[in-house]
Amino acid sequence: MGGFFGVASKNDCIFDLFFGTDYHSHLGTRRAGMAVYGKDGFNRSIHNIENSPFRTKFDKEVNDMEGNMGIGCISDYEPQPLIVRSHLGTFAITTVGRINNLDEIVGMVFKKGHSHFLEMSGGDINATELVAAIINQKDNLIDGIKYAQEIIEGSMTMLVLTPKAIFAARDKMGRTPVAIGKKEDGFCVTFEAFAYLNLGYTDYKELGPGEIVVVTPEEVRTVAMAGTDMKICTFLWIYYGYPSSSYEGVSVEEMRYRCGAMLAKRDNVTPDIVAGVPDSGVAHAIGYANESKIPYSRPFIKYTPTWPRSFTPTIQSKRNLIAKMKLIPVHDLIQDRKLLLIDDSIVRGTQLRETTEFLYTSGAKEVHIRPACPPLVYGCKYINFSRSNSEMDLITRRVIKSLEGDNAENVLNEYTNPESDRYDRMIEEIRKQLNFTSLRYHRLDDMLDAVGIDKDKLCTFCWNGKE
Repeated sequence: MGGFFGVASKNDCIFDLFFGTDYHSHLGTRRAGMAVYGKDGFNRSIHNIENSPFRTKFDKEVNDMEGNMGIGCISDYEPQPLIVRSHLGTFAITTVGRINNLDEIVGMVFKKGHSHFLEMSGGDINATELVAAIINQKDNLIDGIKYAQEIIEGSMTMLVLTPKAIFAARDKMGRTPVAIGKKEDGFCVTFEAFAYLNLGYTDYKELGPGEIVVVTPEEVRTVAMAGTDMKICTFLWIYYGYPSSSYEGVSVEEMRYRCGAMLAKRDNVTPDIVAGVPDSGVAHAIGYANESKIPYSRPFIKYTPTWPRSFTPTIQSKRNLIAKMKLIPVHDLIQDRKLLLIDDSIVRGTQLRETTEFLYTSGAKEVHIRPACPPLVYGCKYINFSRSNSEMDLITRRVIKSLEGDNAENVLNEYTNPESDRYDRMIEEIRKQLNFTSLRYHRLDDMLDAVGIDKDKLCTFCWNGKE
């Protein structure tokens, strides 16, 4: 994943850019950057944030950079923003998205005369550099951005900073959000709308699917109208979105309360307490507790002073270790208790199994697990939900493979149907492998009802494989 923030101001924009970008730290773990345009032209800085939060790496830039327009990003993978010099002029660009037909596009760009791409340390091409190359195939930025949206399979949302304006484009199916804020001396454009609230901006508009706008200190002008079809990522509400975020007019925190309440309505266990896995399971658990009247409690506390939410290593073994080290038990709330624990989802299952074992070791009598979404059966092909190399990283797919052998691919639809016998067998096998007292996933229909917008506008691919 990743996040971005841009500012077009009549005054110096660095303060707003710094803090607006920092408010996206929950969306990325690898790189962060800022690029500005001022009296001395373009200026850019990129830092590695794998072991330090954004603020500690960019505090020097707040004093050294200046300009009235700028873009910043938190990236889970490639270094950005990039500054590109081309026949369209010099511009800075940052992106959030995924390119599934990268090799095909690279070949096409080479045939049209592009000479080379710089490889990153892992041998991959920087996706943001490729987007810039696509844009440069056309005679102006607007046509170039439209062209990128047409030929990229996956999704691509971007900010392009020029000496005169910021071009903001939401991906053609609206899988990720773009919001505009306004205050007296200019505008901002952001992934997370809450990022501008403490900076004095008020809500101006949300971009629709495929919409392109030009943002200057004086105005926001639409240069490509929004499309009518949308498939926004439902997982933004379940996990990725910060609690104070809102997408398509739907509050993340309130959606999670509704989500937990719907889980409770279908449940039949009577634990002593309900708890959420910090941080993204907490609101779901509050909703469950409010509906069920079972007390909400915090049997473990995340140690936040040195383990911020944004610090999530890409190496799985380290992720598992740190997930365990973050949580400190409160033994008096665990000893001899029956616990119902809500997490946002189960991906590999490793961390939740260790959390469960940790609770048993701390004296829990029972540990009932309630994921806030249905079983993840398909790897996301639209945004970088994870960097998994294979769908077999998903515990559901490993279990289905063990139950079905070579027939697994032919019966996946049955394993996504909560009314089927195959679904029940899968859940029971996952429960046994992860050592839960009981396991009940959220139903897809209930989860979509908790969001509350037109279901046809929500992407559910990772749960049911439907585009």
